[in-house]
Amino acid sequence: MTTNQKISIKTDLTKDLEHQFVTELERHQNIVHKVCTLYTNDRDSHNDLFQEITIQLWKAYPKFRGDSKFSTWMYRVSLNTAITLYRKSKRSVQTQDYESVIFKITADQYDDAQEQQLKLLYNALKQLGDIDKALVFLYLEDKNYSEIAETLGITEVNARVKMNRIKNKLRTILNP
Repeated sequence: MTTNQKISIKTDLTKDLEHQFVTELERHQNIVHKVCTLYTNDRDSHNDLFQEITIQLWKAYPKFRGDSKFSTWMYRVSLNTAITLYRKSKRSVQTQDYESVIFKITADQYDDAQEQQLKLLYNALKQLGDIDKALVFLYLEDKNYSEIAETLGITEVNARVKMNRIKNKLRTILNP
């Protein structure tokens, strides 16, 4: 086999891998957006985190073996990236709060009561630790405890116990 043939095969494999990755990312990009919303306060930070998670997903994609669903693997990489960057950002200057960002929503699309409930929930979630936030996020995504445990790298029993404790903590925060 000539060098040119080897390069051609490698290029084809890279293009196939890239196409598979982009297809899966497009199909599951809401996962990344939800993680970004949970760990950021403004649109710029959200976009930066989305970009960083996408880079980390792309770097790790060749090692994805398919032992779990792509979405489960994507949750894990996204949450780990967000938690790592969140911890680093605690040491830096805080940016503009998301409430001060103007959103272009028409009056018929806007539900004030729902918006207030979401703000309260996000404010309560921001008071939780990094792993607790991730656990609640997966729970709210209707993941079962087995999937939550696999994504976070804990046992299913531990996930259940932590979730019960978090629910009690959130009740205390939301209903003082």
